[in-house]
Amino acid sequence: MRYLPRKIDAGLQEWKNSASRKPLLLRGARQVGKSSAVRELGKRFGNIFEINFENKDFGKAKNVFEQHSDPKLICDELSALYEKPIEAGKTLLFLDEIQSCVDAISALRYFYEQMPELHVIAAGSLLEFALQKIPSYAVGRLRSMYMYPFSFEEFLQAMERNMLLEKFIAASPENPTSNEIHQQLTDLFLRFLVVGGMPEVVSKYASGGSLLDCQHILDELTETLFNDFAKYKQRVPATRLEEVFSSIIAQTGQKFTYSQAITSANQVQIKESIELLKMAGLAYTVTHSSANGLPLAAETNPRYRKLMILDTGIYQRFLRLELNHLILDRKIEQINKGALAEMFVGTELVKAQNNRLPAELYYWQREKGGSTAEIDYVVPVGQEVVPVEVKAGTKGAMQSMFLFLQEKQRPYGIRCSMENFSKFQNIKIFPLYAAGCITKLYNQLNVMT
Repeated sequence: MRYLPRKIDAGLQEWKNSASRKPLLLRGARQVGKSSAVRELGKRFGNIFEINFENKDFGKAKNVFEQHSDPKLICDELSALYEKPIEAGKTLLFLDEIQSCVDAISALRYFYEQMPELHVIAAGSLLEFALQKIPSYAVGRLRSMYMYPFSFEEFLQAMERNMLLEKFIAASPENPTSNEIHQQLTDLFLRFLVVGGMPEVVSKYASGGSLLDCQHILDELTETLFNDFAKYKQRVPATRLEEVFSSIIAQTGQKFTYSQAITSANQVQIKESIELLKMAGLAYTVTHSSANGLPLAAETNPRYRKLMILDTGIYQRFLRLELNHLILDRKIEQINKGALAEMFVGTELVKAQNNRLPAELYYWQREKGGSTAEIDYVVPVGQEVVPVEVKAGTKGAMQSMFLFLQEKQRPYGIRCSMENFSKFQNIKIFPLYAAGCITKLYNQLNVMT
């Protein structure tokens, strides 16, 4: 299977070339492409020495890390055991599924201190759980990078629609595309909602697979996710995680209500399940913020939050949504009351954030009795807090948006909809497919006056 380029490739290359390089922790949910990205980077070295701690063939490697913390001793013994050289500057040492070997995580700090010239990358889909077992696990001695499913921009690149991609990247409300280009991008966007961003599914579709083929792979991926839940059974029963995961899907686009999750579980149990799903990278939180200024995290109310899973493909397949509304009718508003559109925008905003930090999402709701004003997302753009409303169609009232702009005295807002790029009054309109471009574009442009 050919490698499909990812945005993270540039970050990995920058890390490789850095003079002040630290061992790298590549973090993210299972099957989002971490191992493939590292192996692709490995082609730029003389050799890659890969250890998968979940593979029984590497049981001896686990013993080496359990017995030693000195990186030179570790490398000498690994080289002898597997008859492969580990040479600083020529070898990429890749420790995959490192959450299965806590001693290997602990040893990473010593690679930075005693063998900084060696390129070391560790990855793991359940890494967050292992890190909890290591108090201050080498703060300041490791660098983290977060990876997510394919974005729409990456999907266009995978589909080799390079000319269309160039038009997409260059477009803005001030410089809209032609209606013909917009229609082509919309058609691909609707297919991307169905396919989703999981690499295996994208690869199948990009190589000529049908949407039906993609649905079958999504079924397998969902089953794999549920099977993985058994790995958390020491903390929460797998069946409870499945129930909470299902409830997150059912409540997408609205404030998450514990009473709707599991009638047989209390709030503490549900909350613990949610935290585990978030740590595994399977769920994202959208937290209420008063949004009076930056940072948005300074004015949050954790009692009010929304939840969504990581991928639209898994979402639509789990719910068995009517795809004819998307593919034939081209109407998202008929899909689950527009929740799919809101979820897509949220996941694109996650993927667009700085991959060195954990992603954060916020929304705003007026904190006055009897008020129903709500903004789907508030995002930092430069030094401004910008409200983002999501419309699944081409029309919709904007009362909440104008109320927010007036109350917070903000210069402009953004609407994501099925419309082409445009603007009216102090509202900038982005097509839904361009949601991931919002912060990138307006950190480069002057704020509209």
